[in-house]
Amino acid sequence: MKKIFAILAITLATFTWAKADDRPVTFEQLPNAAKTFIKNTYPNEKISFATIDDDLIKPDYNVVLASGIKIQFENNGKLEKIESRAGVPAKVVPTQITDYVKAHYPDVTIVEYEVSRFVYEVKLSNRLEINFNHNFKPVRYDD
Repeated sequence: MKKIFAILAITLATFTWAKADDRPVTFEQLPNAAKTFIKNTYPNEKISFATIDDDLIKPDYNVVLASGIKIQFENNGKLEKIESRAGVPAKVVPTQITDYVKAHYPDVTIVEYEVSRFVYEVKLSNRLEINFNHNFKPVRYDD
């Protein structure tokens, strides 16, 4: 019986891994919230390509703009992560976080911003990573 469960677990894991491939999508196929975010935040940018990570549990969308900016959205179009060597626009990051970064690290920019269920994470141009809780208090630093 244990062998059957082990074989089923391995088969399911293999199927899930094999199924989780990125496949291309058009701008029109993105969720409305994602399209609105791109139009409002980067109105003059062209999309280089967009993909859907067709995960069985929770698919997400990845968009790369012609300038190299990478944006990841949840399946409902909510922003999950954005990376930009030139800096993430201030209007994307909560004001409390941008104010904290300006006050403590005035000569750096936020080059990556990620929202998860429990924390906000920013990566700065000096390679420092800071996690903030939902009250916008720093809870972890990583360099």
